[in-house]
Amino acid sequence: MFMFLSKMNTDPKKAYNALPDLPPAGSIETAKILKAVIGARNALQEVKDACRTLPNPDVLVNTLPILEARDSSEIENVVTTADELFCYDIRRPGENDRNAKEAHNYCSALYRGIELLRGGRPICTNTALAIAEVLNGAPVTIRRRGVTLANAGTGEVYYTPPDDEEVIIRKLKNWENFLHQNELDALVRLAIGHYQFEAIHPFYDGNGRTGRILNLLLLVRDGFLNAPILYLSRHILRRRKDYYLRLRRVTFENDWEPWILFMLEAIHQTSLWTAEKIAQIHSLMVETEKKLRAKLPKLYSPRLMEVLFSQPYCRIRNLVEAGIAKRQTAAKYIDALVAAEILSPRQKGGPEKLYANETFFEVLLRQE
Repeated sequence: MFMFLSKMNTDPKKAYNALPDLPPAGSIETAKILKAVIGARNALQEVKDACRTLPNPDVLVNTLPILEARDSSEIENVVTTADELFCYDIRRPGENDRNAKEAHNYCSALYRGIELLRGGRPICTNTALAIAEVLNGAPVTIRRRGVTLANAGTGEVYYTPPDDEEVIIRKLKNWENFLHQNELDALVRLAIGHYQFEAIHPFYDGNGRTGRILNLLLLVRDGFLNAPILYLSRHILRRRKDYYLRLRRVTFENDWEPWILFMLEAIHQTSLWTAEKIAQIHSLMVETEKKLRAKLPKLYSPRLMEVLFSQPYCRIRNLVEAGIAKRQTAAKYIDALVAAEILSPRQKGGPEKLYANETFFEVLLRQE
């Protein structure tokens, strides 16, 4: 959604078929923006450096995106908790797990996007469609009719995206081409492209979440990250009013600088937070490895460490599926891990008992 802005030179009730093509006219890379680019790039490098400290950085792919999914979904008023998401078992979803399922779909859509990217597909309209289909759990098409974005409480219309299918397709093609140009810095291009996708609003549902996933794919594609582990939605959720206000200022005042600076700050601050989070996880992994080697030397293995830090919750079958042991032996291993105070038993009402890596959970949810 976009926030209401009092001073407008465009009618928010009129379809924005005149949405300008990219790149924007005029000088975009101002001194302020270029300075912010340097800070954001340096912070992203800190994330990559932090990842190198982990024996297997892939363990982050199953944890940090869960937090991203929670906050990205909350931006769209789909509210769940990290605990619900980590407990959620996609194989055995409960009847009351609708919000958790929707947020979990965000993770699945992100993984699908990365799979396509690594398979050689460029970031394009078809990629966005594939992501939106996983988000919605159903086929998705480009809009063939108009929609209005309105305040749910008052009914006040605050933005009407393009309503002509041919216009939408043409704008998406321009958006695609822009994402593959090199005239602007890659992070500036990301910010501009994100605005344009949200303004086109090509689908009936899932545009905001799709756009935020595309941001992560661009960061991976352009070499800033090796995996989609940046928790950008944390910053957006905490400054949601500014996020929508600055989107609106581009639409109605052609005011690009505040919007681009907002996105660069989001990347910068989120990168610093993520690098610190990875450092905390690494420290905990070192402590846990020492405890395992001291208390359960015969049980220790790098594979077990990966299972313990792939998710804060563990099931017996996780050890079985990782090839660590067959079910009966895996159950004994879990009991030993509980006795060594590495895991704690938790029962969440499902058919399988959960065991929590409590200290890992605490690190993940720590917000400072």
